[in-house]
Amino acid sequence: MATRSEEHARTMTFAEIALGQIKALGLSAIPRNYEIFYAYATGYHPDLNQAINGGLRRSGTLSAAELGQLYDLYLSPTRLTDRIGGIGARVVDQIDEVMKMIRATLGSASSFHERLTEATLRVGKTKDESLQPIVENLIVTAREMENSNQALASQLNTSKQQIHQLQQKLEELRCENLTDPLTCLANRQYFEEALRQTIAEANRTARPLSLLLADIDHFKKFNDAFGQVTGDQLLRLVAMAMKQNIKGADLAARYGGQEFAVMLPNTTLRQAKTVAEHIRQSVMTKELRKRSTGEQLGRITVSIGAAAYRQQESAQALIERADLSLHAAKQGGRNQVMGETAVTSLADCRVG
Repeated sequence: MATRSEEHARTMTFAEIALGQIKALGLSAIPRNYEIFYAYATGYHPDLNQAINGGLRRSGTLSAAELGQLYDLYLSPTRLTDRIGGIGARVVDQIDEVMKMIRATLGSASSFHERLTEATLRVGKTKDESLQPIVENLIVTAREMENSNQALASQLNTSKQQIHQLQQKLEELRCENLTDPLTCLANRQYFEEALRQTIAEANRTARPLSLLLADIDHFKKFNDAFGQVTGDQLLRLVAMAMKQNIKGADLAARYGGQEFAVMLPNTTLRQAKTVAEHIRQSVMTKELRKRSTGEQLGRITVSIGAAAYRQQESAQALIERADLSLHAAKQGGRNQVMGETAVTSLADCRVG
């Protein structure tokens, strides 16, 4: 077993190799890229190494989109639970097949037992004592086989139920790891993974995809004036407004602090701005009250930035443009929706 110092030296070597690869390829030293190349350095994921080597042979480097796909395919935290769930489902299917066979065998054994019983009666009528013990032994054997099959069927039924329970617990654990506990929206980790996968789909299908980033106006003032409990209530109110105004494959997440993100597949920028406006108005209609006293604390507002995905760009590029739109909404007076086209127009006006 390796000593602590040996383990330190070994892992530091992997870290140096990973950082060396990132530097040599001119990539951003973000945690995702570091995790990919650390795994590459260890050699524990042969398929990942083969995919990286193939990409490097083709173009000499790896794009942000390719890195995102590699991470989703080989290292994503959701991948293990998905695989375990899939294996569990296959085991249940196999148990179902065995159960069918056992039920068929039980039917045959029961039928065989009945025929032997009838044969015993016929033998008794013939008064041929030499056949009687043989038939009785066959009946005992048939009964034992039937009982054994019934016990096996019962055990398999129990195993099937246990697998279903394990699958349910696994799904609950997976949801806990991917959900923000305060707002019950997706957390940032899950959102970014879903966004990368949806971008890959948008590239394949050329369908539109839009992103909203929203920020609660004057959130710090609320927190400072009324305390964290009231601040948490405010976050939940905004989350509720998000949930009420999205549908289908749309995904809302708590992106960080008082900031939220909404992914809108199959949605143009114009449609996304309409969704954002509905969210903004919904938030504005909610009146905040202090739970302990019932005191009215006024109304809250949000500023929202919207951006549409451009083919073959990275998730980070889309997020940055939505973030610029959000900042423009803040600087423009808050409590408004700003699309990236409006931001571009404002920039053009300043240049002119």
